Amino acid sequence: MSDPAFRALSAPRLPRAAGAFVRPLLPLWLAVLAAVGAGLAFDAGFPDKGWWPLTLLGTGIVLVALIGRRAGSALLVGFVAGSTFWGTHIIWLTLYLGPLPWIGLTGFEAVYFALGALLIALVYRRADRAWPSRTGRLLVVPLVVAGLWTLREGLNAIFPYGGFSWGRVAMSQSQSPFTDLVAWVGMAGLSFVLVWLVAFLIQLVREHGLPRSTRAFTAGIAVAATLGVPAWPALTEGTSRIAAVQGNSDAGLFAVHAPGDILSDHVSASMPLASEQGLDVVVWPENASDLDPARSPLAAESLDAVSELLGGVPVVAGTIQARGDEVFNTSLLWEDGGIADFYDKRHPVPFAEWMPNREFFRPFAPDLIDLVSRDYSFGTTDLTFDIDGLIAGISICFDITDDAVMRAMAAEGAQVVLAQTNNADFGQTDENLQQLAIARLRAVEFGRSVVNISTVGTSEIIAPDGSRIVGIPAYEAGSMVADVPLATLQTPAAIAGFQIEWLVAGFGLIGLAVALTTRAPPRPKAERRS
Repeated sequence: MSDPAFRALSAPRLPRAAGAFVRPLLPLWLAVLAAVGAGLAFDAGFPDKGWWPLTLLGTGIVLVALIGRRAGSALLVGFVAGSTFWGTHIIWLTLYLGPLPWIGLTGFEAVYFALGALLIALVYRRADRAWPSRTGRLLVVPLVVAGLWTLREGLNAIFPYGGFSWGRVAMSQSQSPFTDLVAWVGMAGLSFVLVWLVAFLIQLVREHGLPRSTRAFTAGIAVAATLGVPAWPALTEGTSRIAAVQGNSDAGLFAVHAPGDILSDHVSASMPLASEQGLDVVVWPENASDLDPARSPLAAESLDAVSELLGGVPVVAGTIQARGDEVFNTSLLWEDGGIADFYDKRHPVPFAEWMPNREFFRPFAPDLIDLVSRDYSFGTTDLTFDIDGLIAGISICFDITDDAVMRAMAAEGAQVVLAQTNNADFGQTDENLQQLAIARLRAVEFGRSVVNISTVGTSEIIAPDGSRIVGIPAYEAGSMVADVPLATLQTPAAIAGFQIEWLVAGFGLIGLAVALTTRAPPRPKAERRS
């Protein structure tokens, strides 16, 4: 934070008329400049840099820049911060798709960020009027601010077209001291707690009349309370010997290859597993069989050959299946020479796996819109496979970011999560590391081991405590094998589900309503006469 910003934040507030609006701490030019720095800091907390404290710093800078702002300037500050963050965070979109989708998604997400900033600014501007006591502001304002921030993240994750559940504050914390909290409060709850902590520390500095020792002691208590939450004891019972195969295939959207090449890569990468004993299942990534074994004899024979080579081991493989007029992104369980079970991806990615409102968007960028030549249907299957008694949850690519999918999987009794993905479209960018970080958080959140297997990487088997068991170097063909711990108990986050998100969002909405409806107290008669 710049020196002027710090002086503005920590300077004693002058007495003013009861119920007066809070004044901005920063001039608009400095607030906009701070918003740029906040966006960059916010992104630096995520992989590949992974400097997690900077996401909290970026959050704090945004909040300071919003204090006292009117609606127009709050929208500007929020839009600048959102544009800077998202433009940096999802730059990987440009690798194969060029700048237009990147600009479009960045702009859309920045509008969401700006609207959330507006709501927070409204609360800050009216805080003294709504909560005139110091204790009231310290207790209530951080809860309301964090609730509104979490509400914006939650809405962004589901609307429109299924949302974009990426870039949440919690997702920067996969290797921080706060990681353990996610098992207790979930992804939304972790975002709430972290934003609350930042907002509380800011409010503590702003309140005049407090001795420095009191501020320091109270701040220490707040930090210790969040860091002191013990890790959830992710109980496991037994293990399953699981192998996962990374074919290092050129499986990108615009890749030119003969049909069956990706399948062949994964067959070849599976061959060294012949020396492994006692395997329970082999997992291939999303789209690993570019020929559908339900229709292609070559694909069926290849899966049979791999299974028989490994002693009849079931194979879980990603493919594309057409059934009637519908096309699905599918994960199938190949066992005893046929498809024993399958999962169809529940929420295909809009503008990538299906094109919403195609007629509306096509005139703006016909070449790009036509790249999505087929619309995947939304799956309705259950989320688990019973693999000879092993209950495995199945996640395809961005499923891992979807709270509803992950909670439903846990409710179906998944003992382990098989997270299949294809990152080939994003090359050696931050995208695969960002997704791996989310997988790590999901392992802790649900107390389940996660087998994160990609066509190109980054592939790892992650323990229920978020630690790495084994991995495969990115952009190398290979396999990994581990005795994977199996979960026996649901975490508090899995049991509570969306109730936590509704609760914390409620803090924000109720506090906003109070701030907007509280009138300034009437001035005394003597003051009015003067």
